[in-house]
Amino acid sequence: MSCIRFNTPAQRQAMRDHAPVMLTPEEAAALHPAPAVTESKIARLRLLATHENPKIRESVASSYHAPEDLFEALAHDPDAGVRACLARNESVPCDILRSLADDESETVRGWLAVNFFVPADVMDRLADDASDTVRSLVRWKSELAVAN
Repeated sequence: MSCIRFNTPAQRQAMRDHAPVMLTPEEAAALHPAPAVTESKIARLRLLATHENPKIRESVASSYHAPEDLFEALAHDPDAGVRACLARNESVPCDILRSLADDESETVRGWLAVNFFVPADVMDRLADDASDTVRSLVRWKSELAVAN
């Protein structure tokens, strides 16, 4: 007895007829809209931003819906992972991203270097960073921009 299965032409046609359709990102988003940002969600973010567990604070730093004052507070978080999440978050205001350019953590500065929403003056500062890794990330990002 063989474990190879052969489908009949009718079975193959039925599989083609019932194949899933690929949706565009816009179509998928329309089918599954994000829940509205409510005052209670903002209140939860404020509460979680002060949690003792840095992983919980990282989730707030990664949120696109956190208010600016939370981003500002998290920019001074003692945990580098929290600041790194801010550095890669595309919705963090430019002034807060600027403040992270001098962060003591190479990881934070590295994430800042690959964030496409970082202002040009910050990228210029990072291009002269003491870290080879950060400088190479800045070069890599600039090469991507030239290639496109």
